[in-house]
Amino acid sequence: MERQIQHPDERAQKEEAILRRAIAVVGPTACGKTRRAVEIARAFGGEIISADSRQVYRGMSIGTGKDLCEYGEVPYHLVDVADAGEKYNLYQYLRDFRRAYDDIRSRGVRPVICGGSGMYVENALAGVRLPDVPENEELRRELESRSLDELAGILASYKTLHNTTDIDTCKRAIRAIEIQEYYRVHPDEARDADVRTAKPLDCLVIGLDIPRDERIARIDSRLRARIDEGMIDEVRSLLDSGISPDDLIYYGLEYKFVTLHVIGKLSRERMERDLATAIHQFAKRQMTWFRGMERRGIPIRWLPYDMPTPDFLAEVEALLG
Repeated sequence: MERQIQHPDERAQKEEAILRRAIAVVGPTACGKTRRAVEIARAFGGEIISADSRQVYRGMSIGTGKDLCEYGEVPYHLVDVADAGEKYNLYQYLRDFRRAYDDIRSRGVRPVICGGSGMYVENALAGVRLPDVPENEELRRELESRSLDELAGILASYKTLHNTTDIDTCKRAIRAIEIQEYYRVHPDEARDADVRTAKPLDCLVIGLDIPRDERIARIDSRLRARIDEGMIDEVRSLLDSGISPDDLIYYGLEYKFVTLHVIGKLSRERMERDLATAIHQFAKRQMTWFRGMERRGIPIRWLPYDMPTPDFLAEVEALLG
């Protein structure tokens, strides 16, 4: 068989692509994603982009498990970019993600994406770009007298739905129709906004595989540590700063149950028990999402969460090559 000789320029291009290829670290809560992302960033020259829907909020550090001390000298992005009490959304995340990603790449550095918020991770890796859809006053006036059922029927009439926001109110339904109408007359932006047709990033996705029993034990241990660290006082401080209980409850998990305890609706014992159950259920939903990502075309290379660091990094290096 004739041996194919690779041109030096082709080899250089391939090596450059490997050097600049993004890496993502995903997995359920408490599996050690931050530590592994930091190890990768140090070993392969990277900066971390968080893909956590709650670590974006300032003042919410203990409950969201930011673990900023783990980063050391490694630069990180999309942590503490919004005020607690705001409702940061997917559009804002993808906008901020693309800015951080493009900035990192422009400096010849490797982006390392780290997080367990499946919707954020999948849309970012799929290359989805959501446009800033302006208000359509004429359309709103036309729809304002329609019932919710009528609005749902209009929304269902679109051949392809790019927006899957819950339409439990007329206001939300009208906004969903407004977005669909915008996409109808801007087909290029519609393609970029659809996870099925957007241009995906060149990214190696590493999943941290942890057995169920060990995941449960780590979640319980981490929850106790966060309570001892001052998570209840953190919530009290947020409430004292003027953030309403409903706004904190909106964030779910730690902030929901601890807020209910602080305002007197749950005992300490009930809070800890219900919160642990909710986090276990959340971890199961995370894994369901990541398995769905694989079915939808984003391959994930699963590695044991507790691999020795040298073995883990050697495996990542082999997968990059």
